[in-house]
Amino acid sequence: MFYKRLIVLLLLVGVISYCVIYFTVDINTLKTLIDFQPWSIAAAFFSVAIGLFLDGLRLTQLIKISGEKITPLQAARVVFGNYFLALLTPGFSGGAVAQLMFLRHADIPIGKATVIVIVRTLVSIAFLFVCMPFILLSDDGVLPWISNETLLFVSILAIGAVALLVWAMVSGYFDKVAIFIAKKISHKKGRKLIGFYRDNKKAILLLASSPAGLLKVFIISGLSLIALYSVVPFLLLGLGVDINWALVMGRMIFLNIFLYFSPTPGGSGIAEGGFVLLFNTIAPVGTVGVVAVAWRLFAEYIPFLVGFYYTLKSFGRSFLGKSSFKKTS
Repeated sequence: MFYKRLIVLLLLVGVISYCVIYFTVDINTLKTLIDFQPWSIAAAFFSVAIGLFLDGLRLTQLIKISGEKITPLQAARVVFGNYFLALLTPGFSGGAVAQLMFLRHADIPIGKATVIVIVRTLVSIAFLFVCMPFILLSDDGVLPWISNETLLFVSILAIGAVALLVWAMVSGYFDKVAIFIAKKISHKKGRKLIGFYRDNKKAILLLASSPAGLLKVFIISGLSLIALYSVVPFLLLGLGVDINWALVMGRMIFLNIFLYFSPTPGGSGIAEGGFVLLFNTIAPVGTVGVVAVAWRLFAEYIPFLVGFYYTLKSFGRSFLGKSSFKKTS
């Protein structure tokens, strides 16, 4: 079952990459690529390496806050394992499963592991949402058919709603609401809802227990994401583009918010299509598809292969075919 899914994924990625390049190249593409500066490839690798290192550092800080310990190698396995299963499943569900597997493999109790995984996701999304108002105030061409005023209002409303929800959960006011909703649905779904709510509340309480640690994790998360997204401006520089760093990074942040909730495996198709839409006027004529595929290669596919290696090394080939794996993935 797993290997069939892997083959389907590889075919899907191959077809999407081919189509993105095929439908965006023109007579200018080859000339532009001939003048490409190889140093930007090294810069892209370096930025990804820094981003992954900071992601691992963030993980160790969270585990330290929880009162547990993890080695650098174990942290690396968690980070790369996240990329592995995230690319096989919609949204970030598979990545969460992979992180739990590797954290348990590192002898982190399942309760704390669950909370740590939730915190990692919440902090990343929080950083992206906090950046949104600044992006929309400085970039008029994010989505041409929706005014920036509307997008700005929605983003501020979302940030406010999340802040209110966090306060309600920490203070305990939302507990009765969660119980009330759980009673109105089926028993099975109600238990799942309460379990989901308790896990998220524990994650928020963990962060609230260490404000200094929370700030440190938030800053490291932001720096990690910025380093990972810097692949794109480095590639554009290699193509001779005089880029606006704030504009490019802003659009990368905007795009990646949607990828967290993508219904396709690893955001395949949506990532490339969104990139073409947002960077068609920034990349040199005929190269936006090539840059989109190159970005995915550096930021997703290479870490995916490393995560695949760590999964095989840690759990063995037989693990990938176990029924438990099928259910959790």
